[in-house]
Amino acid sequence: MPLFRTPPVIFPFFGYRSTTRLRIAARALRSRPPRWDHDSSFAKMRALVSHFASREVDGMPVQLEIRSPSGVLSRHAGFTDDEGFVHFDLPLDDWPLADHTEWETVCFAWNDGKGARMAEAYVLAPGASADLAVISDIDDTIIETGITGGLHSVLRNWRRILAQMPAERAQVPGADRFYSALSGGAASPGRHLPATRHPFFYISSSPWNLFAYLTTFMRSRRLPLGPLQLRDWGFNRETLGSKGHGDHKIAAMAGLLEFYPAMRFALIGDDTQADLVAFARIALKFPDRVAAIFIRKAGEAHSAEEVQARDDIGRANVPLWMGSEYDVGQEFLDAVGLTHDHEAEHIVETVRETGHAATGAPA
Repeated sequence: MPLFRTPPVIFPFFGYRSTTRLRIAARALRSRPPRWDHDSSFAKMRALVSHFASREVDGMPVQLEIRSPSGVLSRHAGFTDDEGFVHFDLPLDDWPLADHTEWETVCFAWNDGKGARMAEAYVLAPGASADLAVISDIDDTIIETGITGGLHSVLRNWRRILAQMPAERAQVPGADRFYSALSGGAASPGRHLPATRHPFFYISSSPWNLFAYLTTFMRSRRLPLGPLQLRDWGFNRETLGSKGHGDHKIAAMAGLLEFYPAMRFALIGDDTQADLVAFARIALKFPDRVAAIFIRKAGEAHSAEEVQARDDIGRANVPLWMGSEYDVGQEFLDAVGLTHDHEAEHIVETVRETGHAATGAPA
């Protein structure tokens, strides 16, 4: 190893499991843990740019150590790929779930050239009593990007994108209250991370480089934590094209619904990156599994494809809410079937008359 070269470090992502399977990933980088306490604009920009200028470590052996609820320890070997990622998708021998949703811990182990190193990671285990989970978009659904108007908006909001720390970023108004209520309240304070009664999962076209940034933002706003499904960015049509956004989200959502076949899901997104179209595809494929769809109106007039998506959601008999703010009324909660949940009744008291209509599925 060359002198003064930064040794490789494993940065784990959030994992999740059921009674029969566990999935988790991590990335090997020659980088130091991120800091979000910078004061000057230059230091903030340098910190953010450093996340995109990542130095991946490929072909590095990594071990994952997991412990069953009965205390049996097992080790599983893997190697990082050419982008530094290592993925584990492990069968489990009917591991029981606790009654309430909780975070469990696993451990990554590797050798950085100077000795053995270990990093703790977190796995979300939905409670056996959890009958509803939430899949949420991120950009312009919980965090304002200011780039929904094209290149002009990007240039106008460059400081927000490139020079703001997580605690400085603006959240979508009302997102904290809405998500807190929909979470069903705290399942347990957790020895490691706080867990909510209804497990949350997040999908986004943002790159994996922003995992620490986004989770720090969620913590700063007291939003429910959950596994993130992000993307490995490249300067190609698949990454930069609008079709790639939708394909990634559809695949991620379908994977989660298949992973938890007994659970219903509420889907939350916005109308800036074809979430409505992607959600309609899921509603048609899994009509009995989608409890409700929430779309925040943040973009321009809907395209013909989005209008068709609204019709498709109606044909799937999935309740659809659309509004510019998170004001969800009692009638919609009745349609979704959340009124039995005392915490969820407090999502919002009224539906505003101006452009905030809640549309239920046709009878």
